[in-house]
Amino acid sequence: MILGIVLIIAVVIAAVLIFAATKPDAVHVSRSITINAPADKIFSLIDDFHNWPRWAPQDKKDPTIKRSYSGAASGDGAISNWDSTGNAGKGQMIIMESAPPLKGVGKVVVKVDFVKPFTAHNVNEFTLEPGPSTTVTWTMRGSNLYFMKLMGIFVNMDRMMGKHFETGLQNFKAVAES
Repeated sequence: MILGIVLIIAVVIAAVLIFAATKPDAVHVSRSITINAPADKIFSLIDDFHNWPRWAPQDKKDPTIKRSYSGAASGDGAISNWDSTGNAGKGQMIIMESAPPLKGVGKVVVKVDFVKPFTAHNVNEFTLEPGPSTTVTWTMRGSNLYFMKLMGIFVNMDRMMGKHFETGLQNFKAVAES
């Protein structure tokens, strides 16, 4: 009887692990918000890492985060390293592409490399579509690590990560409209 129960549990665990391995190898999360502020003002809040503590959700949630800056002051080649003893972990961000919204859509592309709590690499892209107000879209693409695939069986990863983006965009809106 006990052997049968152990065997059933082992089969269920194996099935979950195998099912997780079939999940997509890439993750993609995207959220947008409309902000009543000019695109150039919004652009400077993204394009200069020194402004991120004013709106980035990880900076708001983790008071232990410490940032350092190197490379260009802003735009292409700007670098921000962070380290914390809290949830934010440790890593580096580099602005890989910076296109101000001079005549149309603006864009900032940021390569993000996490060191802890786990190693991960992704790309965050911010697009700014000017108009009577500015639509800001924050998109993240990256590798879907196995443990994230496994977690994704039990938790909606788009909803969980999307909530982080939605919080950041709401913080961003508050700063840009003030």
